[in-house]
Amino acid sequence: MNIFRLLKNQALPLAIIIGTVAYPWISYLSFLTPGLIFTMLLLTFCKLSPRSIAIRRAHVWLLAIQLLGCLLVYAVLSLYNPVVAQGAFICVLVPTATAAAVITGLLGGDVAFLTTYLLLCNVGVAIVAPLLLPLVGSGAELSFAGSLLRIFGQVGPVLVAPLLTAWIIRYVFPRMNAWLASKHNLSFYFWTVALTIVTSITVKFIVEQENPDYKTEIALAAVSLVICAGQFLLGRRIGRHYGDAVSSGQGLGQKNTILAIWLAQAYLNPVSSVAPAAYVLWQNIINSYQLWRKRRKP
Repeated sequence: MNIFRLLKNQALPLAIIIGTVAYPWISYLSFLTPGLIFTMLLLTFCKLSPRSIAIRRAHVWLLAIQLLGCLLVYAVLSLYNPVVAQGAFICVLVPTATAAAVITGLLGGDVAFLTTYLLLCNVGVAIVAPLLLPLVGSGAELSFAGSLLRIFGQVGPVLVAPLLTAWIIRYVFPRMNAWLASKHNLSFYFWTVALTIVTSITVKFIVEQENPDYKTEIALAAVSLVICAGQFLLGRRIGRHYGDAVSSGQGLGQKNTILAIWLAQAYLNPVSSVAPAAYVLWQNIINSYQLWRKRRKP
């Protein structure tokens, strides 16, 4: 195994370790996170033709669970702890990770189904997130309308602009589109950099808290584990009903945690970002277990 393959296989722990150890310096790069998210989505959408989109009933169920489920978990958990409720809310709301298509293919699922859902949930979250975040977050300094405009102005471009840009490039600059589509593997490296940065931001906040609440942070990590496992299992159950458990499980369970941490840090109580930060670990453990089981099958 060459050094580059070794580094790629260990990218997750390396990104977390580097972000943790070097947080005093890397956290200053937080301004790069929206651009990294935009680039990852652009590379993914350049591979997706509008003609390949086929919305199925399973897509509708998954999207409904995602957009309504986030409100349900928030309403229930806010009775216990509002910060824990915010962490749970963001773990359900955020869209599917771009890497889910790769894992779906390795597990033998329907990549076209997953890619279509990736598009649907990103557009859905781009529309709904600006409406919900002002209600769930504190935002006391702004009115609802002010919060809505501010969040839409920042979240909308990050999620919608990559799609519009990709389709403009596809029809106006087809050669550029073909080149970008061939470079979709670069999104992995952008993801690694983004993960390092958001890890450093989370660690910086936890370390520099004036009055740390470790009980809440442990509760956030525990709740994110329950939500992560629950979304994978629920997605697989829905998918099994429609003939493809793998793609639905990955669609609902494997989240864009980079976006989740950024949204939590920007618009919710920053402590709530512990939940999506822990979700990174939980979903990768589940994916590793699924791939291990897949390799063991004859």
